[in-house]
Amino acid sequence: MKNLLPLMLLAFLILGVFAVQAQAHKLQPAYLEISEQGNGTFNVLWKRPLVGNQPMDIYPLFPQSCRNLTEPVLRPSDVAIERWMINCGESGLANQTIVIDGLVNTVTDTLMRVDLADGSIHTSVLRPDAPEWRIPEQPSKLEVAKSYLGLGVEHILGGFDHLLFVLGLLLIVCSTKLLITTITAFTLAHSVTLTMAALGFVHVPQTPVEAVIALSILFLATELAKQHRGEQGLTSRAPWLVALSFGLLHGFGFAGALSEIGLPQTEIPLSLLFFNIGVEVGQIMFVVVVLFVQMFIRRVGFKWPSWAEQMPAYGIGSLAAFWFIQRTLTF
Repeated sequence: MKNLLPLMLLAFLILGVFAVQAQAHKLQPAYLEISEQGNGTFNVLWKRPLVGNQPMDIYPLFPQSCRNLTEPVLRPSDVAIERWMINCGESGLANQTIVIDGLVNTVTDTLMRVDLADGSIHTSVLRPDAPEWRIPEQPSKLEVAKSYLGLGVEHILGGFDHLLFVLGLLLIVCSTKLLITTITAFTLAHSVTLTMAALGFVHVPQTPVEAVIALSILFLATELAKQHRGEQGLTSRAPWLVALSFGLLHGFGFAGALSEIGLPQTEIPLSLLFFNIGVEVGQIMFVVVVLFVQMFIRRVGFKWPSWAEQMPAYGIGSLAAFWFIQRTLTF
């Protein structure tokens, strides 16, 4: 694994800078929530990321049958938040199309949630290449499964901190059998807490969770530094135990993202299952790419200087420490 470390560090530091600088773009999607109140009336919640100090220039366009009952009121914070009411007549929004105007000019997705008076919940993800969505009368099980599978994959691949934790495990664990056990333990752990939090059995404030997730990455960085000094840390001795313990914590992080999207009340088990599966699919994709790059570098026989072996530990640790300070300041 040593030949791979500096290259992986460089790639992840570049991605880390991108994640910090471009957080208001790809890694922070817009969010549109529409809740039916009855008689064709809907409450609208619209969240947009900020570009500089200005809200991103995107906006939802409703069908022509809809009219504003109240005007949007902008409340800026770390994102731009607007609330207003609309009326769409007796037909409501079923089988109607909503477009996010301006989305094609961005690299930002928009999460959509529509709560109808009959208790059904519809969710979708609108992207720059597909900025409109026709709200179905009742989503099929296949549509729910596909939607939440995609959301799970997207969340893990956009969750740079979760991927950095997995990377730390990959750098420390050398045995293939032990690596499989470790990743499995991490998967089981975060699946349990994600499910419990999503179903409302456990509630943990999201801001402290995100800060402690950064600490978990910092812990792995110190373990990696010990390993390069010839010392055996807890992760070297029992990586599955570390993965299991911190996996419980990371599951609460996944649950925070899922809570923004919501679960369709008529298909809670199905949507939760496929969101979990999506997270695992994305995680496996990441692991496979890392192992493929490792195999490629070994085959070409490239040798890195010995002084570069400590760089991954210090690079990962520095980024994790920055995240911890940044997230702590938002308490």
